Amino acid sequence: MFSIKQLAKQAKQASLEIASLSAEQKQKTLNDMANALRENQNLIIERNKIDLCNAKENQLSDAMIDRLRLTPERIEDIAQAIEQIAAQDEPVGKIKHAYQLANGLNVQKMSIPLGVIAMIYESRPNVTADAAALCFKAGNAIILKGGKEALQSNIAIGEALHYALNKNGISKGAIGIVSDPDRKHMAELLQLNQLVDLIIPRGGESLIRYVSENSRIPVIQHYKGVCHLYIDKDADINKAIDILLNGKVQRPGVCNALETLLIHQDIVEKHIKEIAEALEKNHVSIHACEKTLSYFNKAKLATDADYDAEYLALEITIKQVDCFEEAVEHILKYSSDHTEVIVTENKNTADQFVKQINSSVVMVNASSRFSDGGQLGLGAEIGISTSKLHAYGPMGVESLTTEKFVVLGEGQVRE
Repeated sequence: MFSIKQLAKQAKQASLEIASLSAEQKQKTLNDMANALRENQNLIIERNKIDLCNAKENQLSDAMIDRLRLTPERIEDIAQAIEQIAAQDEPVGKIKHAYQLANGLNVQKMSIPLGVIAMIYESRPNVTADAAALCFKAGNAIILKGGKEALQSNIAIGEALHYALNKNGISKGAIGIVSDPDRKHMAELLQLNQLVDLIIPRGGESLIRYVSENSRIPVIQHYKGVCHLYIDKDADINKAIDILLNGKVQRPGVCNALETLLIHQDIVEKHIKEIAEALEKNHVSIHACEKTLSYFNKAKLATDADYDAEYLALEITIKQVDCFEEAVEHILKYSSDHTEVIVTENKNTADQFVKQINSSVVMVNASSRFSDGGQLGLGAEIGISTSKLHAYGPMGVESLTTEKFVVLGEGQVRE
């Protein structure tokens, strides 16, 4: 019978083992993980087809099914992400601060692993590999509790990762896969504060709220992604439309997709028809404010609930603002602290936007879709934190370590 507590005990023991591995040992094991995924690609895709079939029968949303689907190209992307993580500088054992006191003591701060991390997530089987690789690189063990909709895919990926661990003589407890989808295991996991050091939930807002409200273990939070694009009066309209379409249309079901468009009144007068045509061509449903409603075919009048909505679909809210200050005020009111974008050719305006908006990622003349660990040079991400302790924004390897003080003396005693 499956035991979540036993899995956590194995992870705790394995965390001590991983923490002592050399940088070279971790790099070789990670590269072996990437190759194991490639070698088991056909099996993984066959298992994924079972999950996809069940998802359709259970009438999961198109966004959820898109997140669930694995293809040869997506598996290759996952493998390459692991190789990028493997090639990164060793994060453990770094001396980040060093100074000498008047009494001769040398004080240092050294990066160390967090210990055991539990990842609770929905739908995306790529998270199984990304999270495992990131935690392993940072010297942590991980417990992976995926949703039942991706169970077969997660188990198949886990088997490939375990093969690489075994090949390198490392306990498979380093990457624990919760193979029983019963929800009771998640409830029990959240109480194991003596064995687990951090919980990272990744999925819908209801999942994250449940974890945050029921955990005895510290939780990294990210409730939703209400990402804004502000097209300033000094914007290049061609850049603006490209960034709008990329942020809304490319993959509407992800957390870094755009949900609200704010347009300066000068742009409305000059270019609203171009924007309307571009959105209509891409079948985007519109919720528009009173000032812009008439420019769009079949648009609905936007409500306060729309400004707070994470659609995760080909749907967007549009509002005209009279000035830069009104755009900032709106974002600060409705922001989920995920990602905000400004399009402008005015450097002073861009600088003010960066200073006044404190979401975890702020973009100037670039798509919100770059708000992703892999796209920002982290190799991959274990999640995006919108809580400022202890990490903020896309979380890569560095975010999965903490620091300890190391004090070097020559016999000093305190007076």
